[in-house]
Amino acid sequence: MPAVAATMDVGALYASHGDWLRQWLRRHTRCSHRAADLAQDTFCRLLETNESVRDPRSYLSTVARRILIDDIRRREVERAYLAVHAARMGEADHLTPERVTEAAQFLDAILRLLETLPTKARQAFMMVRFDSLRYCDAAQALGVSERMVKRYVAQVYAHCYALAYAD
Repeated sequence: MPAVAATMDVGALYASHGDWLRQWLRRHTRCSHRAADLAQDTFCRLLETNESVRDPRSYLSTVARRILIDDIRRREVERAYLAVHAARMGEADHLTPERVTEAAQFLDAILRLLETLPTKARQAFMMVRFDSLRYCDAAQALGVSERMVKRYVAQVYAHCYALAYAD
């Protein structure tokens, strides 16, 4: 029975705040289609967490902002991969739909690997390696010590090493 109640609550949240969230995301993405996709992802995430929400707009905007950041990072990694691949090939004309699909699958594998990590470790690693933040800046953003950020980043590297060299 709790799953039904949670579904009804998300339905009510969607009915009362869905348009607002799509507009909020459209202002940040400048694309109504992408905003609709991200809003859907936000409500799906809400269904997955099955939490009660006190301040719906604040909660939805926080979750949507995190999903938007993840989407931007994924797109940046994809662009970087395609740029490196194009440089290796000598010309961008050699990119085929199969290679773009391969790059997207590679990116999805990286994102799945990162999703298996603890949240703070993943955030610290992404801030330091993808956003090029200094350890002290990442520590301030996460509300932890600089030493803890270094531990988180080392934890991610150890995890990747273990996966790469597991028997």
